[in-house]
Amino acid sequence: MIYRISNNSPVVLAYTLICVAEYFINTALGDLFKPLFIAPPFVSMGEISFYLKSTLYIFGHASLEHLIGNMMLFLLIGPIIEEKYGSLRLMAMIAVTALATSIINMLLLHKGILGASGIVFMLILLISFTNVEKGKIPITFILIFILYIGKEVLNSFHSNEISQFGHITGGICGSIFGFRSNNKH
Repeated sequence: MIYRISNNSPVVLAYTLICVAEYFINTALGDLFKPLFIAPPFVSMGEISFYLKSTLYIFGHASLEHLIGNMMLFLLIGPIIEEKYGSLRLMAMIAVTALATSIINMLLLHKGILGASGIVFMLILLISFTNVEKGKIPITFILIFILYIGKEVLNSFHSNEISQFGHITGGICGSIFGFRSNNKH
């Protein structure tokens, strides 16, 4: 039998390739375009770059470790989610999570953020709904919510460069998506 490589998850693979390309191209150019991949810290609706940065930040990463950490989880969980919900719904969930995270960051924290961590947290919470009957709340979801979101709430009291509120927002978005699709099926 001859095995062929297949593109089993076009959105996940495209997103990953864009993130990797952005990181290495930007690094090679001395971070010339890095400001374009940082979410704005304040609302500034009069600037065109404001709208681009409010979503493009999910492709940028602060370091190779940041990129690899996010992409490992994204590549692990993303294909399962894309198979269950479809490519278009996954793209919509990514876009909604990116915008929600960006808006909450601008309104509450006023810090520039970048990276796919909020998207990854959305997937982490959403995956616990992949094989659930209508109207039921999986125990795995409750435990994941307590562990992941609880850890981020505790870490938010420490001063660091990690956007715990981005993680929390992503997790909440994943929870909402999971509950909504669980009630539809």
